[in-house]
Amino acid sequence: MSMSKFTGFLGAGIVTLSLLVPSVVAQAQEKKIRIGVVYDLTGPLAGGGSELQYLGAKIVLDHFIRNGGVEGYQIEPLYADAQSKPDVAINEAVRLVEQERVDMLLGFYSSAQCVPVAARVEQLKKFMWITTCISSAVLENRHLKYVFRPQVSGQLYGRTATDFIANYAREKFGKEPKDLRVAIIHEDGAYGVDVSKGDEAGAKKHNFVLTMKEGYSITTPDLSALVTKLKRARPDVVFHTGYNPDITLLLRQAREQGLKFGALIGQGAGYGVYDKLKESLGRDANYLFNIDPISIWLANEKTLDPKLLPLVRMVGEEFDKIRPGAAVRSAHVGTSASTTYLFLSEVLPRAIRKYGGIDSESLRRAALDLELPEGGTMQAFGVKFEPAESTLAGQNQRAFPVITQYVDDKAYVVWPKSQQQREPVLPLPAGMTYSYR
Repeated sequence: MSMSKFTGFLGAGIVTLSLLVPSVVAQAQEKKIRIGVVYDLTGPLAGGGSELQYLGAKIVLDHFIRNGGVEGYQIEPLYADAQSKPDVAINEAVRLVEQERVDMLLGFYSSAQCVPVAARVEQLKKFMWITTCISSAVLENRHLKYVFRPQVSGQLYGRTATDFIANYAREKFGKEPKDLRVAIIHEDGAYGVDVSKGDEAGAKKHNFVLTMKEGYSITTPDLSALVTKLKRARPDVVFHTGYNPDITLLLRQAREQGLKFGALIGQGAGYGVYDKLKESLGRDANYLFNIDPISIWLANEKTLDPKLLPLVRMVGEEFDKIRPGAAVRSAHVGTSASTTYLFLSEVLPRAIRKYGGIDSESLRRAALDLELPEGGTMQAFGVKFEPAESTLAGQNQRAFPVITQYVDDKAYVVWPKSQQQREPVLPLPAGMTYSYR
């Protein structure tokens, strides 16, 4: 080959290489996972806890973005507002998948949204990581392949609440469990119905006197008739599952009509937003109970994996910047922070390293591989997902809720004993608005 031909060949090669190298480098730099994040940022569910869940997820997503992503993948969240409406939640999920080309979906607060959205996402063969909604109906007997919930299943709420009351019946109420009068009231969506089933099963287990069980719509403008029925039922304990403003409406009308009881056990959702309760109820928010996965700031640090402690502090500090002066760091914030961190720190890196990518199948296999002992999450419980053949496929079988009580603007874990920070105040002290003493 002549020198001139060789020089021309080399020059062409250099030109070609110079065109290819930036393209290769750009591809390496642009490797990312697009995550569709769906919560209720407007409508009644926003103030009932969904906006706080969104904040917890965003804090953790931002943390990973600041620290360069995961295994060479940049994190690109695309946020959507479900507007407290199931049809909007479905439409936004489909839009994110089909138009925005997200690789997966994360979030979802309302069980009434989760049930239809999970089915639609499964049809689209996209991976769905549920941070919040707890109804058993989301997963039970559906054998979904790509939907996973690291969170607690709803009927555990009711069973845990009734176990708690049964344990203290003699000591605090001076009654045998079989003589204890209880009432179950709930919003009539998938969430409230599911929790109420657990309440009823627990009431039967402990032979409580079930004086009333009734649901209502969260959009109802008047709950006075329900309050009248509660007065006639004369319960020692009320188990209530609601969002907000229905909680406020119920307790305001209960105050006006003179309803009395020994204890009110709130079961998640609006009862996990203490600032809202205090704002609307004043001193009557004192001594209310709430059942939820444990607040990451109340979990016994000695039971947690030590590597999680700096993350717990970081989430708290970031939340304090966003909501300065909040009396209680809501468990809602910690719930979504913990579950989002679990995906980004455990599932995603395993999918990339072991299964070669971020497609739905790789994420599914990585989730099924995950096995963490108690204390392996910021919420103190472990992780092991039910397999596809299980009646609750995709459910974390090691998750559990706790019961907290608000006392003088602080939240204390009072059940189970393994996480207990103080003895519960039962029944309501004399002189309180709803106290029957």
